[in-house]
Amino acid sequence: MIFTTSLQCVVESDRLAARWRCPHSVTRKSLYFRFRITLRKDSAAARRSWDAAETFRSGPPKSKKRKPSFRRLLKTSSVKIENKTKNRRFKQENADKKHRKEKKKLRSALKDSSIRTARPLEVYKKNPEEELEEDEDDDFLETLPTDMIEEEDLEQMKAMARKASFVTRDLSASEPVYSKKRKGGQSTESYEKLPRKMRKEEQKEVIHLLPIKDKSRLIPQSMEKPVIQKEEDENEEEDAEMELSEKDEDEEQEAVPLTAEERETLRAQKLTEKKLRIAMLGSAIISDPNNNVKKLKELRGMLVETDSYVAVTVRKLVMVSLMEVFKDIAPAYRIRPLTEEEKDAKVRRETQQLREFEEGLISQYKFYLENLEQTIKDWKQKKLKRSQAVALPAYRGLAEVAVRCVCELLVALPHFNFHNNIIVVLVPLMNDSSKKVSDMCCEAMKTLFKEDKLGYASLAAVKVLSGMIKGRHFNVRPEVLKTLMSLRIREVDLKRDTEDTAPKKRFLNNKEKRKSLSRMQRKWKKAEEKLEKELLEAEASENKDKKVKLHTETLNIVFLIYFRILKKAQKSVLLPAVLEGLAKFAHLINLEFFDDLLNVLQNLIRTGDLTTRESLHCIQTAFNILSGQGDVLNIDPLKFYTHLYKTLIGLHAGAPNDDIIIVLQCLDVMLTKRRKQVTLQRAMAFVKRLCTLCLHVLPNASIGIMAANRAVIHAFPKCDLLLDSESQGSGVFLPELDEPEYCNPQNTSLWELHTLMRHYQPVVRKFASHLSHGAPSEGSGALGVNLSRRSPGQLFEDYSFRDMTFNPPVGAPTTKKRDYFTIGPALLDQQLKKQVDKALSVAAAADDASLDFSQALTQTST
Repeated sequence: MIFTTSLQCVVESDRLAARWRCPHSVTRKSLYFRFRITLRKDSAAARRSWDAAETFRSGPPKSKKRKPSFRRLLKTSSVKIENKTKNRRFKQENADKKHRKEKKKLRSALKDSSIRTARPLEVYKKNPEEELEEDEDDDFLETLPTDMIEEEDLEQMKAMARKASFVTRDLSASEPVYSKKRKGGQSTESYEKLPRKMRKEEQKEVIHLLPIKDKSRLIPQSMEKPVIQKEEDENEEEDAEMELSEKDEDEEQEAVPLTAEERETLRAQKLTEKKLRIAMLGSAIISDPNNNVKKLKELRGMLVETDSYVAVTVRKLVMVSLMEVFKDIAPAYRIRPLTEEEKDAKVRRETQQLREFEEGLISQYKFYLENLEQTIKDWKQKKLKRSQAVALPAYRGLAEVAVRCVCELLVALPHFNFHNNIIVVLVPLMNDSSKKVSDMCCEAMKTLFKEDKLGYASLAAVKVLSGMIKGRHFNVRPEVLKTLMSLRIREVDLKRDTEDTAPKKRFLNNKEKRKSLSRMQRKWKKAEEKLEKELLEAEASENKDKKVKLHTETLNIVFLIYFRILKKAQKSVLLPAVLEGLAKFAHLINLEFFDDLLNVLQNLIRTGDLTTRESLHCIQTAFNILSGQGDVLNIDPLKFYTHLYKTLIGLHAGAPNDDIIIVLQCLDVMLTKRRKQVTLQRAMAFVKRLCTLCLHVLPNASIGIMAANRAVIHAFPKCDLLLDSESQGSGVFLPELDEPEYCNPQNTSLWELHTLMRHYQPVVRKFASHLSHGAPSEGSGALGVNLSRRSPGQLFEDYSFRDMTFNPPVGAPTTKKRDYFTIGPALLDQQLKKQVDKALSVAAAADDASLDFSQALTQTST
């Protein structure tokens, strides 16, 4: 049935093919449709036979894609046709490439399978006891007769073994089954495949030549650098001979006992040789650092001098010499490590020499700093390392020199590498038990704060200080905290987080320029912006915004230190330093902290546990806060005025005279700058008490206080009531009252000025006379320019008594000459003379007679 159907399909296909070729009106589509209808009732085999016949008749099936017509080709661009041909070619190349890869993999797999040998299925490690038992079992089995196993069973077992071997394992595999799961299952052949460890050859220097360019790649070329071995061998032999001779000399010297004089002579000789060697190496490095940077290693090697005669002195000299060398040859920039791309890139010879110099310098500098740090650690831990050439007591001197070198490098190279590491080493030493080491580190840190212009080093040092103080629970010396007073911070970003921050200057973008500017204006604007950018780049000073940002961050950390101590350690020895620091930087505190800080200061004053200097610092801090941003606050600090008024009377010449300078600063902020918030009664009370204070302080303090009084009288002209002795108000002046508002100062006068006008110091007399005339700016009672233009603090410093000498010198008292002198009896009264003569005569007559002038007086009266 199927065969006949297929024959009918073939006949039908011939007939349809003939009709297809002839030009009939029936289309190809209709013929195909009719033919599919005729075959619909037939089976699937008939359809398959039809396809086979069609393939046999017409060959392979034609592509369904129609060839483009001529009109279509005219519309298609030549570029598109080229792209299509290229894509076809690329696809064919990729297919060929994949085919080649697959062939290559197949060949490698066949080759490996032919090389590899068959392995046993499983390998077990057996104990010696098990092996003995198995040998005994094998011997026993060999003794058994072979007739016990039937032939059928034996053949069946062999067949199962063959099947198991083919099922469980491929013969081409080179590893046993489950080899990855077991440890120690590696066979001996795998060890043979491991590379042998040959004797290491010395790496030879290579000279890179120009590469050869091939069609596909660059072929690098190189050749070994020729080495002259004879000279090196001779130098090595000479060095070995020198070492042997030196050892022999040292052994001979050690064998023969030397006297003290001979030991001193030998030490001086060795020390001279070492000094000459150090000087020669140092001068060679400084004269040509680029070519002689390798000599730094030789000089640094002398830091581990082992000769006990000169070990300590040589190490100290090498430490100081290396410090000076590094200060001299270190560049004015930070050396950064090269990236992999920069290392592989080709550079000029000069650049390569500079890179080699920088690499050698930074490595030797690092080793030098590590040696200094290790020396300090050994001294702190009381350990002896490396050699016993240096005794433990001598390590103190070595450590002090090492600390000095580190301090010098901290100040001299704040921009260079490892500066933060130096800070980490030095900050703990600021609180060292040795006063010499602590003072050295504190002075170095103060110098760093004063000379740091950029602010990076100061910020790093303050961060480490904050961590050290917090970590030691505020158990540090006050000198450590006083170093923060040397920070050069004058302006910070106070309104950083507020809404009224001034908008930063920015350049217009293109969209804004098109909206607001014409074409010519945009052109001029572009040239102007370019010029401004070039000026900013050419400017030598650091950008102001960047500097202010660094200062702001530094000051935030400083205030964090101060506030921690005020909150957690109010009774520590650090409180005076904290109050002094707040008094200096109080005008830079943010407005949101003012209320809390003023409450803390008031509580400290109220407790009464503070000394005079600490309480003065509290007052100064409070008024510095109120004089800066605190002007907007409506606060009357009457308690601080009262406390200062009460404290003034306790100052005297026996107390520390430096407290007066704090008083003068407080008076300037409290009375002169806040003249609109101060009443006349308060100002008059302060003027009266200050004049009283001038009577019992040193002359330079009297001059400063009277200069402050002069400023107050100029700020409050009505204070001239105190110079009028006839005016009188209501009430009585109460000098012992501590409230300046209620002590009635208008009812007294400045009688102290008349006493001060007879002072031995000429400047005090001049100021007292000036104030008694009402502090005029012109006229006979006016001061000179040299006194009137100087502030009270400057006058206090200029006329100080630090050297225990009069400033200015005080002349000898003048003597009045007279024409005649009254001598003898002319100086006595006649009646008194008679009584004296009579008493003397009676005393001469009787030695035991008493001199009774009253009796003589009664006799004369009768």
